[in-house]
Formats: sequence, structure tokens, C-alpha cells
Amino acid sequence: MSKRVAIIGAGVSGLTSIKCCLEEDLEPTCFEQSNDIGGLWRFTENIEEHRASIYNSVITNTSKEMMCFSDFPMPEDFPVFLHNSKFLEYLRLYVDHFNLLKYIKFNTSVLHIEKAKDYSTTGQWTVVTEKDGKQECCTFDAVMICTGHQIEAYMPLESFPGLEKFKGNVFHSRYYKNPEGLEGKTVVIIGMGNSAADIAVETCRKAKKVYISTRGGTWVMSRVYDSGFPWDTVFHTRFNNVLRNSLTWLLLRWLTEKKMNQWFNHENYGLVPRNRSLMKEPVFNDDLPSRILYGAVKVKPLVKEFTESSAIFDDGTVEENVDVIIFATGYTVAFPFLDKSLIEVEDNCVPLYKHVFPPHLEKPTLAFIGLIQPLGPVMPTAELQARWATRVFKGLSSLPPESTMVTDIIKRNEKRIKWFGTSRSQSIQTDFITYVDELAVELGSKPNLLMLLLKDPKLALTIFFGACSPFQFRLRGPAKWAGARNAILTQKERIVKATKTRVVDKPSDHNLFSLLKILGLLVLLTAVFFALAQPFSSPSNATVMD
Repeated sequence: MSKRVAIIGAGVSGLTSIKCCLEEDLEPTCFEQSNDIGGLWRFTENIEEHRASIYNSVITNTSKEMMCFSDFPMPEDFPVFLHNSKFLEYLRLYVDHFNLLKYIKFNTSVLHIEKAKDYSTTGQWTVVTEKDGKQECCTFDAVMICTGHQIEAYMPLESFPGLEKFKGNVFHSRYYKNPEGLEGKTVVIIGMGNSAADIAVETCRKAKKVYISTRGGTWVMSRVYDSGFPWDTVFHTRFNNVLRNSLTWLLLRWLTEKKMNQWFNHENYGLVPRNRSLMKEPVFNDDLPSRILYGAVKVKPLVKEFTESSAIFDDGTVEENVDVIIFATGYTVAFPFLDKSLIEVEDNCVPLYKHVFPPHLEKPTLAFIGLIQPLGPVMPTAELQARWATRVFKGLSSLPPESTMVTDIIKRNEKRIKWFGTSRSQSIQTDFITYVDELAVELGSKPNLLMLLLKDPKLALTIFFGACSPFQFRLRGPAKWAGARNAILTQKERIVKATKTRVVDKPSDHNLFSLLKILGLLVLLTAVFFALAQPFSSPSNATVMD
């Protein structure tokens, strides 16, 4: 008899968890409180309680080749970076292709999850749900929490004296949908993450003035990277990862800062991070620098105090007649349906072994999927977590002793603080390639480059020097995919196909012109060299012309 698994949430993590359960012959039941799939990525005009919310203009920060699931590439005609509606379309294709819909119970809220009476021997859980006012209690062999971390808005109102006197409109970015209603308004945005930048860029088209108030600043990157390729396909390669991990901290910091300032000087734009040594997640926004450049958006330090109609900043400057304050200050990690004895969140941190398993439980039958913020795509990361968790549920993979897991959690947290700092917004931050490789080792799915170099050198070199795309983790191990090799070798062509919608013929003499340019440069350098090598005439030997 197959084990029954309860999956909480039908967003990205929940959908891939259903599929991973099916791959291991487990019996999944997914509870989704809304009436549709998509979670965070399903835009709605109205705010739904206990569900993540996005604004209408949200575009992915990771490219389609990097953020897709490992055995289901996105359609070739999809753009490289996706509007939220396009990504939701991809999720629907995924659900249809793998026939996942029948495992989801919509309009069903999870009220409570607790250990079953015989948990110590069975590891089972009691899940209490509610639909149409009727409660139901069911027993499951395992539970996968897939609710994410962007539901409960965090607004540090106590940190801003005088805010209670402010007569304008105050709300969290969770409640922002579009710039309608902000025409002619003066807007102050608190925070400097992706949401703050997006909202500032969008609202400045309508508003009279827009200010971003930030305590620590941030690096701002473009989605368009070297040679016009998506940033993550260039940044996230195994070669670059080895290089970064081999450099001294001082050199890595210097190179990072040099690269970040290659597009524009962050200091001149008031954006340079206060602590430049940290490898915090940058903001991805292609428009913010230009908006700052022509004055549509102004970057200010943190607000020291509010009055009835003004904002007083730390540098002593005052902005009068403020109409709207938007808190883009992130979210609080919370699980209202779980008792604190099962999982306790402290300083927005969740103590989980490899970001998945609580270490203190007698039985490894509770897993958190997608509760992570990698410097890279979340989707394939959550998929690897789910693949590993289902193997553990089935008994095909085991966890180390509790003491070993606790030690790992402590060391991992110390490394996180060293790399990303103590900010609550970085509480679940981690490196991308290093972390997914850890999960792949647990699965036996990490590509063996040495063996591939001997058997398939073209594939090995593409894996090492090319983008670390999800397909790499379907080459071997459980549930390997026959199409993985071809997907890896053709990913660059798929990227170009999405942008090269007008084919430009190269002139037949293109190579000749390139050669002539090189020869001309060599001639010029030779001439300069000989000119500099000639001795200069002294003033006494110079001929004076009347």
C-alpha cells in the first residue's frame, strides 16, 4: 500500500511536490485554499487572505532556461523573461502534461496539522481541513509544507516615529496592484528590494514625485548581461562557481563591486550598499537607473520621522505634502496551522536541515519545500528539495542523527551571516549551485563531470562552462529524463530564438573587415611604439623660427 502524502499549497512548490510523489509511487493530496493553481504567480485584482499577492506588472528575475522544471522545458516561443501571466501559463502546461490537477482539492483551507496519536511508531500526521464550512480530519503518512514565505506582510511601524499622525494613505506593497489612483501624488516607498524598485519605476509615470527611502542601499543589476544574454545564464556556471569559491574574500568582494559598477556607478546614484562586503541578493531592474537619471525617482536615506503630511529623512532633508507611504519591507515567515513545538520561527529564521527537514522530529515525515531564497531560480531548487524529501519519505534515503543535523544548521547559518548579513530579509538566503549540488548528491543526480569528460566531452564542457540549468539534474539518478542531454546542448539556441525575431544576414565580407580592423590596429600600435622610441629634441637644440 502506497504512503499518503498531504501537500499544503498548489503553487510552484506544491505542484512539483505532487509530481515528485508520483515519481516515487506515493499518493499525494494537495490542499489549496483558493480556486486555482499558481500561488504567488496567479495575479488577482483582489487581495486574498493567507495567499501571496503580486502586482500586475511583475516580470520574472530569472530566465526561462534556468527557472523551468528539470524535465519540462518552456516552449521555445516563450520570451526569455516572463510576465507573471506567461509563467502561470507554463504552470498550467506542466499540470496538464503530467496530469496533476486530479490530486488537488481546491477551496480547502488547512486549519491544523498535528502528530497522529501513534506518531512515534508510524510517523503519521493528522490534518484538519475546512471546505464550505465543513471540517474534515484525515491521517497522512507524511506532510509537505509548500506555502512559501511571502504571505504575512511585515510592516515595522514602530520604527517610524510620528507615523500614527500621518494623514495620508499607508499600506504594504502586498496591497499594491497598479499605479492607478496615484496621479499627481507624492509617494514615499520604504525599502530597497525588487518590489520597491518595481513600484517606484511604475508609479513615477503617474505620480508627481516618487522617493525611495533606504537604510542600506543595494546593488542594481540588469537582466541583460554580457553579450546580451540573460544574467543568470552567464553568472550561474560551474566554472564561475569554482572561481568564486577559490578566490579570497577580499578579492571576491573587489571583483563583485567592480562588476556591479560596470553598468553605472552606484555611489553617484545614491544606491551603493552600506556594507559592500556582503553578497546580498541584488535588485534586478532595467529601468531604475534611467528613472533616477532624469529625476523621476529620487533615492533618499531612511525616514527619521513622519508628521501629518511630511517625511523627515536621516540627512535632515524634508519632503512636504506626502500623500502615500508604501512599505516594501518584506514578509514574516509564518505557519499558523503548525504548533510551535513542531517548528519555531526566530528572527524570521527557520531551523531546518538543508532547508527542508526539522531536525528534532522522531520520524522524518515533515518537509518544507520552497522555503528558501537562493541567489538563483527558486523553481528547480524547490523541485530538487521535493525529489529528495519524497525519497526520504519512502525510505530510499535517510537523514543523519539529530546532533549532526543541528550542527549542520548552525554552520549553515554562520555561513549565511558571513555572506549575506543578519538582515531579516536575508534570513533564508543561500548560494545557488552549491546548494542544489548538495541536494543532487543526496539524490544521486549530480552530474559526474569526470566520467562525462571521458564519454561525452561536448556535454561535459557545456555543463561546466555553460549555464547551470535544471536539466543537468536529470542526466542520472532516480527519474532521469531521456531528453536532458539535448535540452542542455540546445539551451543557448532556445535563448537566442526568443529574441532573434528578425534575422539579420551577415555581410559576406564581414570576416574581411574584421581582419582589416585588426591589421589597422596593429599598424597603429607599431607607429605609436616607434614614435615613442625616438629621442626627444632638447630645447637647446631646437631651431627657432621667427
